[in-house]
Amino acid sequence: MRLVVPVDTMAVAAKAWSRMQGNPDFMKQAIELATENVTSGRGGPFGAVIVRDGQVIATGVNQVTAVNDPTAHAEVVAIRNACRELKGFSLQGCVIYTSCEPCPMCLAAIYWARMERVYYSGTAADAASAGFDDAFLYAEMKKSIGERTVPEEQMLAERGNESFDAWRRFTPRVEY
Repeated sequence: MRLVVPVDTMAVAAKAWSRMQGNPDFMKQAIELATENVTSGRGGPFGAVIVRDGQVIATGVNQVTAVNDPTAHAEVVAIRNACRELKGFSLQGCVIYTSCEPCPMCLAAIYWARMERVYYSGTAADAASAGFDDAFLYAEMKKSIGERTVPEEQMLAERGNESFDAWRRFTPRVEY
């Protein structure tokens, strides 16, 4: 017995397979963006490229010092640019190529954006050796709230669900 697969199913499977393979040209672009960001004096050594169906949707470079924003990491900048380009908050069907293994914040943003895959070149250890060490953050996240370096304290617990209750009642909401 021969299995017959409809052509449109084959096209979908081919696109999914290509996303899983990775393309060195996109990684080269991320690395070149990172390097140029440093040599131009604009920012740190990080670059990211977001791709969907073999096409670059958006890029980003580290802009932390350029715009005085500690969240302006290359991956976050690329995600913001891609969402603006696609006019939506979901990047399903997209993959990200980043010059370095994402930090905890960037990894969380990638998950929130619902990207399908992350390709990276440098490792967290490579970043640490250049002065960008995220080990502290990973360790902090494993600690209980009372053990963390930055104190956290719940306040007005009796009112903590007001906005969630409003969200549940608000029927024209956009789920995400």
